[in-house]
Amino acid sequence: MLSSRFIEALTYATELHAKQVRKSSGVPYISHLLGVTSIALEYGANEDEAIAALLHDAIEDQGGAATREEIRRRFGDTVTAIVDGCTDVETIPKPPWRQRKEAYIATIPQASPSIILVSAADKLHNARSILKDYRTLGETVWERFKGGKDGTLWYYRAVVEAFIAREKTPLIKELERVVAELEQLVKDDNR
Repeated sequence: MLSSRFIEALTYATELHAKQVRKSSGVPYISHLLGVTSIALEYGANEDEAIAALLHDAIEDQGGAATREEIRRRFGDTVTAIVDGCTDVETIPKPPWRQRKEAYIATIPQASPSIILVSAADKLHNARSILKDYRTLGETVWERFKGGKDGTLWYYRAVVEAFIAREKTPLIKELERVVAELEQLVKDDNR
């Protein structure tokens, strides 16, 4: 069961990300947070994990250390640890894209099951969005991403492999399937 803490987190996430949109799409960013939370809940998230799913980008995108402390004050150490584990960087300016992604992948072997759950839900929602947009927009979709086509595809495959090395859960299997579908579609289109 979800309590008033979840409602508070939903309100807080909405306030934090109210002016943010998904990369070049104009879709309100809260749709991503709700999608990740929905996936996490469908794969067994408890309330702390669901709250962390709502807030998984808050430190990275909306305030760094000050936001971390507000999350800790409102929702506790467990939620904060999960959000921290899903944060690839909080410094401004951000380090180079590939360096950030490699560093994040390197954290996966030591990540807690809760971090893996929320992170995999995030990656699954992103991969589904990329697949949907690729079907509509074709190659221009890659212009949205700092890694471009090759880097983005590398990143999602590398994340899948790192998750699989930990444990091949139903969520990881679904992520693997979506990434493989995207890879195959791109390969077919580039023949």
